[in-house]
Amino acid sequence: MMKYNFNEIEAKWQKYWAENGTFHAENNSDKPKYYVLDMFPYPSGAGLHVGHPLGYIASDIYARYKRHQGFNVLHPQGYDSFGLPAEQYAIQTGQHPAITTKTNIKRYREQLDKIGFSFDWSREVRTSEPAYYKWTQWIFIELFNSWYNIETDKAEHIDTLVATFEAEGNATVKAVCDDDVTVFAAAEWNNYSSEEKQEILLKYRLTYLAETEVNWCPALGTVLANDEIVNGVSERGGHPVVRKKMTQWSMRISAYAQRLLDGLNTIDWPQPLKDSQTNWIGRSQGAMVTFKVDGHDANIDVFTTRPDTIYGVSFMTLAPEHDLVAKITTADQKEAVENYVEATSKRSERERMADVKTISGVFTGAYALHPFTGEKIQIWIGDYVLASYGTGAVMAVPCGDQRDYDFAKHFGLEIPNIFENEDISEEAFSEKEGVKIANSDFLNGLTYRKAMKTVIYEMEQRGFGKGKINYRLRDAVFSRQRYWGEPFPVYYVNGMPQMIDVQHLPITLPEVEKYLPTETGEPPLGNAEVWAWNTETNEVVGNDKIDNETIFPLELNTMPGWAGSSWYFFRYMEKAAREGDFASSAALKYWENVDLYIGGSEHATGHLLYARFWTKFLKDRAFVGVDEPFKKLINQGMILGTSALVYRITGTNTYVSKGLKDQHEVDEIRVDVNMINTSDELDINDLKAWQPQFENAEFILEEGKYIVGREVEKMSKRWFNVVNPDEICEEYGADSLRLYEMFLGPLEQSKPWNTAGITGVFGFLKKLWKLYVGEEGVSKATDAVPTKDNLKTLHKTIKKVAEDIENFSFNTSVSTFMICVNELTDQKCSSREILEPLTILVSPYAPHIAEELWERLGNEGSIATAKFPKFEPKHLVESSKEYPVSFNGKMRFKKELSLELSKEEIEKIILEDERTQAQLNGRTPKKVIVVPGRIINIVG
Repeated sequence: MMKYNFNEIEAKWQKYWAENGTFHAENNSDKPKYYVLDMFPYPSGAGLHVGHPLGYIASDIYARYKRHQGFNVLHPQGYDSFGLPAEQYAIQTGQHPAITTKTNIKRYREQLDKIGFSFDWSREVRTSEPAYYKWTQWIFIELFNSWYNIETDKAEHIDTLVATFEAEGNATVKAVCDDDVTVFAAAEWNNYSSEEKQEILLKYRLTYLAETEVNWCPALGTVLANDEIVNGVSERGGHPVVRKKMTQWSMRISAYAQRLLDGLNTIDWPQPLKDSQTNWIGRSQGAMVTFKVDGHDANIDVFTTRPDTIYGVSFMTLAPEHDLVAKITTADQKEAVENYVEATSKRSERERMADVKTISGVFTGAYALHPFTGEKIQIWIGDYVLASYGTGAVMAVPCGDQRDYDFAKHFGLEIPNIFENEDISEEAFSEKEGVKIANSDFLNGLTYRKAMKTVIYEMEQRGFGKGKINYRLRDAVFSRQRYWGEPFPVYYVNGMPQMIDVQHLPITLPEVEKYLPTETGEPPLGNAEVWAWNTETNEVVGNDKIDNETIFPLELNTMPGWAGSSWYFFRYMEKAAREGDFASSAALKYWENVDLYIGGSEHATGHLLYARFWTKFLKDRAFVGVDEPFKKLINQGMILGTSALVYRITGTNTYVSKGLKDQHEVDEIRVDVNMINTSDELDINDLKAWQPQFENAEFILEEGKYIVGREVEKMSKRWFNVVNPDEICEEYGADSLRLYEMFLGPLEQSKPWNTAGITGVFGFLKKLWKLYVGEEGVSKATDAVPTKDNLKTLHKTIKKVAEDIENFSFNTSVSTFMICVNELTDQKCSSREILEPLTILVSPYAPHIAEELWERLGNEGSIATAKFPKFEPKHLVESSKEYPVSFNGKMRFKKELSLELSKEEIEKIILEDERTQAQLNGRTPKKVIVVPGRIINIVG
């Protein structure tokens, strides 16, 4: 038999696919469309490990399956190529991030190609390419030129707002805007200066400049999003992060809060991911209440979901970063307050939210006035209140809120009880239903629902409150103080932002000498010598030419990492970059949105939320025709590493084998898994050569071997447990890798990698090859008519594999293939009618061997679009039954009989059987019980 030479076969078909454009999708096709997409990777210097392709393999199986079903499949790939790692490398080495990124992409592409993905590389996207980010800049400009009309519930061009201002002023305008907008008449607007108009419009625009509390990382020199911070430090590098106020570009995503919530009901996403977004958006219904500050011309606005408990307010708590803190703090409390504010600035919002045990705060010395009673209420600051949520202030009702209760107990503050017949001596009472309000004037005796309506009405009548729906979702900070990101298409005239005309895009990154912030603390673009905008020639010119008349400074910040990934799925719809738009209307109409999106759940409140926001905006402005970017989403699990542990006797340089470690006090040390064989035996010579600390080490062995311990954990360079897919492909083949990753377990679950386990699927592929290929590569296929068993095996496989793919249960398909090949081998099947459809079934999972077998069966071209076999139930219908034949309840023999026989015919055949005659020994049976299709019992 000719050997299964997987290296040769895989290289052959990868070359064929590339040269023939096998997986290039067409924008003009009579076929139904299906758009399959993976969350595109950031090309890191480390390249891929075996955990990375898991989702890609799953999406590739589905994409190939859909092609077999007759769909025009778009399955593109590209790179989210702006990112902090390349910039950090540039800071360390001076090498331009573009060079690093290009090198990394080349490595990624080589690895991806080796695994045999059916990507349409003709549509490749790189977010750091000017031809791509031209359109990211364009979207930013369109957001700047838009406002959110509450009446039409969508974004509109800013010109419609300006027209209203010119004709009517803003008194009747219902818009999502800043809270401090003042009312003006049309005459006032028309008399404002250009700068005054621009300042007002910034309060309405969907992207705007504002002083914002941000997460500032001094070591990285940039602002970080909440999801880029882990345990109070930067995810990248583990550097300290502090809260700081900076003038930043922000996106008014809050305008879309309700639509983002409602849209979750229209898409097929995992419920835990939907829950994450729902909680992140955080819709709550209540009231906005205004408290006056005693002795100051200032008010504190508070959003509360329990205005019915307002008579229980005994103090107020402000976020330490609240604007009023510095203004109202008394001289006696100034030092304590400032120290507390500084300490809080070193903790991230997530850290503060997660810390429910620590109780801390400081009295400002100031008082607020209760809006109903006029009584004085102490104003405190506490880090459990966040400036970014609500108004950054809470009215503390300790009898009804446990955190307020604990705060009041800790600091000895009053806890008035406003609940009828409820004991609050030990803890707060937080129930809403089945209780009446007490000690609350006009609210006494009312239930929760009636009290809510009554108090909101009363507040509105007296003018210090109103009913309101609030959202936890904050506007997204859109500025980053780094070099390697999209430049803003913005220049400044007298401090006011101006957009560069679309026809002059892209504004590309300038050369800089250093990638660090400037000595004066400006972002890295502040190091550029050519970074000013000439409004006469419409080009970037040297900074030394800035005259603030025709040449003006450009924006020094760059866009965040999520900018380019918020719309890339639309760019893939077009084959090549276009001048007039990011994709033609015909392409956008044909492909619409992504039918299947696969990626990690860690993007729930980052990329996935921002992509939904931008899609809804683009739909509002009629740039796209869909309201949601991804119809169906699957979160793949993680392939975990199996780390290798060696055991050093504490205080020595001696290492004991795993079975001896309990006899000593030892330290666990992780070592490179590539030095361990499949029996967990360590190659000591490799270890000694690996790191200096092991060079002179001594080893205590078990039966002449050093056996390592194992620990299942995240696959990471840090733990030395990374397995390179290139090595797996070289030793076992890409088809083995693909099958094994699916075989490990359900797609959504995390599972450990064990290289030793791949031999099972590798053996299966060799057995599959043997079923088809004989001596010297000659096909074993014949025109023999398939047997009933052949057809039964094939069709139960068709049924199971189709069901598995539709349900994304890829792991059970692999088992099904193994059973099928074993059965066909036992049946000595060589029928082309069986082998040909089986090849198509295997194709999505192991495409290289399938292509080769397809060709050896005498077919021309690729198997990629061969029609998926149709399941025929008739082949699974049993035509006969092997009956157990019992005598007085004891089974004596079995007999195969047709299921078409009647009860009488079965009885006749059984009684005539010589084995029955032997059992009866001449006796006449008293009774013969026959249940067709089930049992035969002779009572003698």
